[in-house]
Amino acid sequence: MMNSEIAPQVLVRATKAESAGASLRVAGLSVVERSIKQLAALKMRVVVASDGSCALHKLPAVELRTVTTLEEMERLRAELPGATEVGADEVRPVGRELQTSIRVTDEASRKQAEDAVFAQLLRGDLGLVARHLNKPVSFRITRYLLCHLPFTPNHITVAAALVGLCGCALVATGNRWLMILGFFLAHAQSVLDGCDGELARVRFQQSKSGEWLDTFVDEALNIVLFACTGIGLWRATGSQLALTAGLVFAAIHIYYDIVGLTELKRQGEGGELMHIRWWLAGGINMKKRTGQKRWDPVVIVHGLGRRDFFVFAFLVYALVGMPFLALVHASVISAGQLVITTGQVGWRLFGRGNS
Repeated sequence: MMNSEIAPQVLVRATKAESAGASLRVAGLSVVERSIKQLAALKMRVVVASDGSCALHKLPAVELRTVTTLEEMERLRAELPGATEVGADEVRPVGRELQTSIRVTDEASRKQAEDAVFAQLLRGDLGLVARHLNKPVSFRITRYLLCHLPFTPNHITVAAALVGLCGCALVATGNRWLMILGFFLAHAQSVLDGCDGELARVRFQQSKSGEWLDTFVDEALNIVLFACTGIGLWRATGSQLALTAGLVFAAIHIYYDIVGLTELKRQGEGGELMHIRWWLAGGINMKKRTGQKRWDPVVIVHGLGRRDFFVFAFLVYALVGMPFLALVHASVISAGQLVITTGQVGWRLFGRGNS
């Protein structure tokens, strides 16, 4: 009986003809290492035909066949009827399109391939600040520094979190210049927060644990930043209202996170809150909705609460001497979170969501 679950087969030529480009590095990986890791991540059966010319180390488990003559290569091809054949010197920026590749032979083509790999990271669901301000910076940090260091994406997530926590502590002091520095560090964390995902994707190091860690860190920092903004403004002005508002907004964010993380687990949508299908948002997750309808009113309102946007906005408010606007902005975010989460809870309790 034919097994319908047989993995697609790919034959990777790693011979002298491909050796010059295969050894060059694109986004921290040799071209051959990148090629094979990418194919393995697509759950394909990878067979590598090698004559010993290409260095084949640090690779996932693959079938390695030694071929030293054209006749041996032809026999191997006959063994793998229907297999897609690719070169070990090819970079495929779009992972699933095996025939859409850039052949790397020299520094110019290596740079072209690396440009294309990073261009694919500009997803359609990115927020305004992330796309036009954060990503141009984070791409350079990831490309020219992190790709060449022995850090994992989770290391970057934790390091960025420490930067963000330092920023929150400075915001809570109430000193104008320290608050500005604190909001700047919060924004720096937002920029660095993009680096962990970029590094994971270009190195094929994505993991569920990494996705959940990133979400927990971001949401915890949001809660702490709202509370510290209220504390800082209270210390700066003596306003009890500011203190109360900051703490209430932080509490609402905790409520939103509890409901949101519960929904993620219930819906089986991974660890990113944008994947939640909210009842009041029409049952379409915000990641998909943002990518398809940028001028949708729901998308616009949601954009005000995206971390990349509001953290940068808080910095701007502090720079122009109106940090109280950060609490006004936080009130809009909190109101939206309160409405959408309460709607979801009500739908679960009294609507079709409990079926």
